[in-house]
Amino acid sequence: MTRLALTNAHLIDPATGLDSPGGVLVQNGMIADAGERLFNDGLPEGAEVVDCQGKILAPGIVDFNVSIGEPGARHKESFRSGGEAAAKGGVTTIITQPNTDPPLDEPAILEFVLRRAQAASVVRVMPTATLTKAAKGKEMTEYRFLLDAGAVALTDGENAIADPVVFRRCLEYAASVDALVCHHPQEPHFSALGCATEGLFASLRGLPEIPAEAEAIMLTRDIRIAALSGVRYHAAQVSTAESLSVIRRAKEAGANVTCSIAVPHFSLNEFDIADFRTFLKVCPPLRSEDDRAAMEEALADGLIDVITSAHRPQDEESKRLPFAQAAAGGVGLETLLPVTLDLHHRAGIKLTTLFERLSLTPARLVGLNAGHLGKGALADLILFDPHAPWIVDRKDLISKSKNSPFHERRVQGKVLGTWVEGKRVWG
Repeated sequence: MTRLALTNAHLIDPATGLDSPGGVLVQNGMIADAGERLFNDGLPEGAEVVDCQGKILAPGIVDFNVSIGEPGARHKESFRSGGEAAAKGGVTTIITQPNTDPPLDEPAILEFVLRRAQAASVVRVMPTATLTKAAKGKEMTEYRFLLDAGAVALTDGENAIADPVVFRRCLEYAASVDALVCHHPQEPHFSALGCATEGLFASLRGLPEIPAEAEAIMLTRDIRIAALSGVRYHAAQVSTAESLSVIRRAKEAGANVTCSIAVPHFSLNEFDIADFRTFLKVCPPLRSEDDRAAMEEALADGLIDVITSAHRPQDEESKRLPFAQAAAGGVGLETLLPVTLDLHHRAGIKLTTLFERLSLTPARLVGLNAGHLGKGALADLILFDPHAPWIVDRKDLISKSKNSPFHERRVQGKVLGTWVEGKRVWG
């Protein structure tokens, strides 16, 4: 029996609201106990002891939207490099996107990914599979077989399904097998050729535009179709105030709907691309300051369920192009926590609230017994100093690709230790 005693910590448990000094006892990879006065009667015999020196001990982050380049693009990110980057950033589980080459639309490919991830990654990898073959929005994949092979959700990634008839059939099939469906709410015809949010700012710079309404239009359609099937629907990467109104109405009506936001959409706005910095080209594009502020408010009041990094590695050749031609996406596993902590330092949002979005809710959505400090939970834990200042330098990132939208940003919060099932994988 292996035991690990994490003492002299400041505990954060989003499930119970615990925010106080205490300790955690880990036994055989599971949390055996946690609390304020856990070790008052002495440490368990034979336990490995880690003195946390008063720093924050919280559940490991479950990142709901991560792209890894295997198979097909290992030069952008491998399971080994992505896993190490995740561990450094306090991410203990990554939910991977299926838009690989070939895409994850068959059980055999999914099984390969799981074997490769288990062999190479120091953190837990839980893959999603495609809703349609090759994620082209035309023909459904075999959901039951994909779920049996290990898929935790179904999604076409950033490829939105335009045909409402196909989408309804996908949701009806998914509902019949109780699958979680994640969909990118961006009307594809509106957004096909654009790279910046429509408005005066983009017009003055001559950038091809995407109307912000493209998101709410698709989201409204999705939720109405989802209601016909009763499927568990997750809106991936909402980014506009209008979309929040759609989500709020759906939740108030009792719809089985959740949503997530990527870090750039509550921490950056369209003005940040003023000098055509392609590292800030993301999908959906950066929005207005009013939209960004609305995202921050929605995170505080609980309307947004999940915070993700939207980690999407791109190589230099894909980014060192004119803004309109450059590939979208940015790496974010190592900056997810410190940039999110800005909401605590600046906006006063409680750490328990933030870790509900970072850890607890995403774990629950995929049926993972993690994201909290309750007895019997997986001992996925992170120790961090929320006040440690540092400057993001893309050259120091572990990710193979260095396309960080937060390059040269001043942040607070550094991970000191990461444990997956009680095994230390960072620090």
